[in-house]
Amino acid sequence: MYRLGGIILVVILSITLQNCGEDEKKEVKEIEKIVEIAAAEPEYFLLRPEVEKAYGYSHAVKIGNNIKVSGAVSMDDGGNPTAMGDLEQQMKNCYADLEEILTHFGCTFDDVVVENIFTTDMKKMLEVAAYRNELYKNHYPTGTWVEVKGLALPEFMIEIELEVHHSGERVSLRDD
Repeated sequence: MYRLGGIILVVILSITLQNCGEDEKKEVKEIEKIVEIAAAEPEYFLLRPEVEKAYGYSHAVKIGNNIKVSGAVSMDDGGNPTAMGDLEQQMKNCYADLEEILTHFGCTFDDVVVENIFTTDMKKMLEVAAYRNELYKNHYPTGTWVEVKGLALPEFMIEIELEVHHSGERVSLRDD
């Protein structure tokens, strides 16, 4: 008799637990239906509007907390190559443009998660790469360095593209 009662109790408990699990699943599905994530509208940024319109690209696009930055090359505001034959100066010019884009979006090089570098002279690039230590003070992003036969114009020796993740507000530790 006790055995039969124990079996009945086990059956009742398992049915009750199954029903509880189903109720929880229903609640989760209800909550999933209620939560809607608004799609972020892309924000386009043109560093040199006339040049970028002529070549048909945007220098950066921000969607949500993520920013894709087109490859920066060493050029003036008219789209003319600068620092011809000087890879180190071209690299510094690229990073100056990239910093201007990051600043526009309220970011720094600390927000960069991917940095891809394309160069026509990897040997020289490796000789001047230490300059990056001045930019990436806390950590380095992931990335790829590739030696290529040529870039958009024959005078360009380096092109640097970025992917950025900006998680939001910054806390200043300074007493300004």
